[in-house]
Amino acid sequence: MTDTSWKPDLDAYPGPKYQGLSRALRDAIRQGDLPQGTQLPTVRDLAWRLNLTPGTVARAYQLATQEGLLAATVGRGTFVAAQRPRLGPTQPLYTERVSGGSTGIVDLRPPQVPEVGQAEAFRTVLMQMADCTDTGWLDYTTQRGEAALRAEIIRWMGDRLLGPCGPEDVALTHGGQNAVTLILDCVLRGDRPVVLIEELAYPGFRYAARSARAEVVAVEIDDQGIVPEALEAACRRHGPQLLCLTTEAQNPSTGRMPVERRARIAAIARSYDLQILEDDCYSVAESDIPSLRALAPERVWLVSSVSKTLSAALRFGFVICPVGMGEAARLSAQYGFFALGRPVSEMCLRLFSSGAAHEIRTRVQSIFAERLQTMVNLLGGYDLRWQQGVPFVWLSLPLGWRASTFTRMAEAEGVLVRPADEYALVGGRAPNAVRVAVAGHLPKHEFERALATLARLLAHPPADLAV
Repeated sequence: MTDTSWKPDLDAYPGPKYQGLSRALRDAIRQGDLPQGTQLPTVRDLAWRLNLTPGTVARAYQLATQEGLLAATVGRGTFVAAQRPRLGPTQPLYTERVSGGSTGIVDLRPPQVPEVGQAEAFRTVLMQMADCTDTGWLDYTTQRGEAALRAEIIRWMGDRLLGPCGPEDVALTHGGQNAVTLILDCVLRGDRPVVLIEELAYPGFRYAARSARAEVVAVEIDDQGIVPEALEAACRRHGPQLLCLTTEAQNPSTGRMPVERRARIAAIARSYDLQILEDDCYSVAESDIPSLRALAPERVWLVSSVSKTLSAALRFGFVICPVGMGEAARLSAQYGFFALGRPVSEMCLRLFSSGAAHEIRTRVQSIFAERLQTMVNLLGGYDLRWQQGVPFVWLSLPLGWRASTFTRMAEAEGVLVRPADEYALVGGRAPNAVRVAVAGHLPKHEFERALATLARLLAHPPADLAV
């Protein structure tokens, strides 16, 4: 059946109109006002009825479609598909990595660490562990058993200005994404909490927030990071509980937030009692300015991992919690997964305490720096943003290219890169740019050949887009 009479009261849904309309759709479907199979009015009809722009209605329909509440069929219209959103995510957070070898494809989407002695170091500690499995390997692991490893994390982060912190402020996780989820568990309250992210941001933030049934709102950024005036406006309008952002190495644009901007963000967070997730997973080798955690230690949760410095396969990450919140975070972790698996925690403890992890990190960063210089040399004739120590660059495409077309044609040539729209919310602003990551694991000649392919494509845009 077709519903021609549905007209929600959008005044009951504060905030942007497209979000209000998507929430009204969700409520009407769940309450049975729009039964399954109902055909909704066309975008133009509903826009006219509600005195909105067609673009606003289209965005609301798109959000509801992504949640699985609506289904759009070309030539037929938009229908109510279900009374509840689909369970689980609708697309993978990461696609399968492929690089080199028999595939002939070079994957420059994620940074990948080089082999600089990890195999031998891992072999050594595994052999040591094999001689120590007679006790403590049969019962559940506990947070208390991770105390020595938490102390090593404070040493590991000694090149950062983090403010007051100690082992009691650390919670250990299965990688950085697990750390993000843990923070959401600790911070978010209510049926529909609001999480703020940068308008271009790591996709894992929005996926984790949506899994927590949170509403995600993007905030404007500039060359120095999140814009304070835009953040304050979002706080007034939405009453958010958490802000997710990067300060040292903005992902994907590589920008570094100056200390003055950090201080303004911290002050706004205090004014609106806003918690902050500070992503440090892509941080540069050393930092000489205070982190947000140092400027607002009572409300900042700093996330990091070893995926970009040792090995992504270890799935080892951590949170440096706000002062006094470490025990609460570890309790949430205990309810979620007890503690790290004994093989992972034991292996990481030995790598850190022996100094092997620190030596490997230094070698990895050295090779990343060399590869980054190669990228700048081969692509620097274009609008390229980069930062020393950050294993990716942000490439604004020249006239004649669109990010989607460039990504598709690069893939046809055997090179995978990430377009800007993967970092933006649906309907958000996505610049005409791509992120290109350092592939430290590839032979140098193969890496250079992939970059040369990108440079050749940049110099020859498609004829139908060149005007």
